[in-house]
Amino acid sequence: MINLEVPKKFTTLVEQARQAAIAFLRPNSRKYDRAEHTYPKELDTLAALLDGLSASGRGAGTGGVRRSSSSRKRGEVVNGGNMSLALGTMEMCWGDAGLLLSMPRQGLGNAAIASVADEDQLARYKGKWAAMAITEPDTGSDSGAIRTTAVRDGDEYVLNGEKIFVTSGERADCVVVWATLDRGKGKAAIKSFVVDRDTPGFELVRLEHKLGIRASDTAHFRLDNVRVPATNLLGSPEILPDKGFAGVMQTFDNTRPLVAAMAVGIARAALEETRRLLSEAGIEVDYDRPPAAQSAAAAAYLEMEADYESMYLLTLQAAWMADNGRPNSLQASYAKAKAGRSATAITLRCVELCGSVGYTETELLEKWSRDAKIMDIFEGTQQIQQLIIARRLLGKTSAELK
Repeated sequence: MINLEVPKKFTTLVEQARQAAIAFLRPNSRKYDRAEHTYPKELDTLAALLDGLSASGRGAGTGGVRRSSSSRKRGEVVNGGNMSLALGTMEMCWGDAGLLLSMPRQGLGNAAIASVADEDQLARYKGKWAAMAITEPDTGSDSGAIRTTAVRDGDEYVLNGEKIFVTSGERADCVVVWATLDRGKGKAAIKSFVVDRDTPGFELVRLEHKLGIRASDTAHFRLDNVRVPATNLLGSPEILPDKGFAGVMQTFDNTRPLVAAMAVGIARAALEETRRLLSEAGIEVDYDRPPAAQSAAAAAYLEMEADYESMYLLTLQAAWMADNGRPNSLQASYAKAKAGRSATAITLRCVELCGSVGYTETELLEKWSRDAKIMDIFEGTQQIQQLIIARRLLGKTSAELK
């Protein structure tokens, strides 16, 4: 049974993350929002903290976490790496989400490696910073329509294609690239490959200018006959129609709760600042009175807090299920869909409640509203999450429900 309190063994790590957010992330939030594409060198001193938050079992050192081992005793409840990383992520994104995404060795590619890599690959990429390249110019949210190809040539694969919106792509040591072994065999032929950044033919086309999370670089790559060792393929090279695509998609079961945790951190930051500004304006929120008996601003605040609690609890549930070896694909989409939508709505409403103060750069509220929107887009858009949820609940395949 899940306990809704922060596990005692994580309190020190959570407090460390909170202190890092207070001491560096929040104070530098505006600075690196204005200095887009400038790497925050100060983050190097904080990287060890995030390494500690993500260190759990076989995933230690990869920046990601793996599903709970089957050796866990029957009936035993575990609070492991997924929960600790989610809690730490919430605290750090309370400071600044863009700076967290710029943290070395904490890329989405690290989560991919931790999810499906074998022991040799885990050892080879321990301590490396890995980005993840999925989206392509012509595929959008449909990961199954990937056009980048991977052709076997002896002991190597030759990759050709184009990837866009690669978070931390320029700064990372390597990139996990999704490609298809055979476009005629559909989703089952899609595999993920680790490509070192200095590999010949792996070209950085440009860095994107964005609405939010500006401290984090977002890259566009072209792959022109990029050769990688066959051992860089994550998971099995076999094309298995019944579960081939599920292997690479398992990555999302780990990363979507983390994106939800990022949204939770941003929403909480906005709520706390709004509460302070409302109090300064003489508007107090009274939890002993019904919303209808309070001012419109106080009633709106209570409504947002309730929305926040639901996204927070769904995120904890998805992380807890992963730690306890339970299938959490549906819950990961629940958390991602709810947190992405709610964080966007909450931050915009906070801007509205605080009027001109919320809209200007006097406070960080306007920045948080810009940062929050990406949480509703990357790692699967709001619409994609709703589609996944509907398929799961109705027992439909992707071909039956599009």
